[in-house]
Amino acid sequence: MDIIVDLPALKMLLIAIIFLSVLIEIKTGGTGLGAFLGIIAAAVFWGSGYIKGLVNIYHIALFLGGILFIIIELVTPATGIFAALGIVMMLYSIILGLGGNIDAVYMLIGALVIAIVLFAFIVKKLPSSRLWQKVILKDSSTEDRGYTSSTDNSSLLHKEGTVLTELRPAGTILIDGSPIDAISEGAYIDKGKKIRIIKIEGNRIIVREV
Repeated sequence: MDIIVDLPALKMLLIAIIFLSVLIEIKTGGTGLGAFLGIIAAAVFWGSGYIKGLVNIYHIALFLGGILFIIIELVTPATGIFAALGIVMMLYSIILGLGGNIDAVYMLIGALVIAIVLFAFIVKKLPSSRLWQKVILKDSSTEDRGYTSSTDNSSLLHKEGTVLTELRPAGTILIDGSPIDAISEGAYIDKGKKIRIIKIEGNRIIVREV
């Protein structure tokens, strides 16, 4: 068993499982999915290293401290600083546990790649936690949310709408229920007035009061 654990490929796999379990816990908000497997992988990795004298209590404490910071992030209304600090502590402790040299960095990167690839296959099937919502963009700029394209506005030409904010001469108009940045052809146009789009020059939408 000692010889098997010493294999670099197995060490990399154990670390990948640890990272995967952390990603799963961040995604699910600490529901326990994957945590058991991560604990086993961490116990085998750190336990075998400690028995062989390759790691010490400081390395293990640093790793456990990183886990603690991530747990704090999951259960408190923090802004992500505890999770970031915890991840850094975990990465540093694992590099030290692998020898603290350039080979350790390569193994760490390899394990991260494996974990991310595996996580990508299951991420959509997992529930999302508050922490996960902080780091992932949830909303998209769609027409249903009141956004319009900034690259092709040709379809708006000659359409009529109302002034949403005063045009001085720049402001916002409302066309088909969507707010659009526009500019008058020179005159001030008050809020609520009806306008017509008379010209489009790239991203510039020029309007005239009806």
